[in-house]
Amino acid sequence: MKTIEAFERDIIIQTQFLYVFKPQSLIPKSSQQNTIFCGSGDSLAAALLAEAFSDLRVRAADPLDLIKNKQITKLHSVFLISISGKTISNIKVAKLARESIAITSNPKSKLAKACVRTIELKFPNSDVFTGGSLSFLQSALTCISLVTNFTMPNHEQIFKKAIIEAKKVKFTKRVFLLGNLHTYPLAMYGAAKFYELLGFDAHYERIEQFSHMGLFSVKKGDTVILLEEKNPHNVQLVKNLKKLGLKVFQPIITTSNKISQFLFYTFFTQMVPLLETKRKKKTDCHFVTSKNLRKVSDDMIY
Repeated sequence: MKTIEAFERDIIIQTQFLYVFKPQSLIPKSSQQNTIFCGSGDSLAAALLAEAFSDLRVRAADPLDLIKNKQITKLHSVFLISISGKTISNIKVAKLARESIAITSNPKSKLAKACVRTIELKFPNSDVFTGGSLSFLQSALTCISLVTNFTMPNHEQIFKKAIIEAKKVKFTKRVFLLGNLHTYPLAMYGAAKFYELLGFDAHYERIEQFSHMGLFSVKKGDTVILLEEKNPHNVQLVKNLKKLGLKVFQPIITTSNKISQFLFYTFFTQMVPLLETKRKKKTDCHFVTSKNLRKVSDDMIY
């Protein structure tokens, strides 16, 4: 099985997985203020989602920041998110934290052994080295369930709607993904999928900050994807960006339920780059075929 095919398969089986997802026991609100969620790559996006859904009671952090600022790490319980459990910086944090809890699919990993307890992520996958989709969904929902209670919405309808919206997107090789408190982590995650699958020049930013910073790097014909339901502020932003000759796409979602929005934008940010690989008739992910880049990445991560 080629890596793009494996990525697509993992995306499709997400709807089956959601029927059997089991949330974790809630961290007491009184303890959340002394809790940090930590990860890298997709796992940092999952950590940021925990921060957002906790109403900022918990904090999300980069592992290197916690290593370099031990006075913070030693005072907090740290949930360390790593699918493989092999990320060396997470393992170092685990040994520094007041209490360390691993969130990983590998309960026998070095990370799990360095932590006082482990939350095991169990999910089916294609067993092919490919971009993270189902693994991200599982880790993100697990993190969210630790900080707030929620009920699972009609995810199959949400999945179908995300595919419909993703098929509408047309873009050049520069993409800007913009999000708010709850969707900025998904803008980050979506940019990662553009990197992994296509090697595209993708950027992610908070909606407000884009007008202060990223806007000044855009060029006519660039694509901006706005991960937020319509409101007066972003309606004006879309209008202004189109005047500059930018392609602006705002996927339509009609619910204000944050979990429904999380699922929708997750599926959407997976499908948009996947559909582009199909248009380009790619069979393997960019990061899989870019062996020199991956070697540098592996040398730094593991």
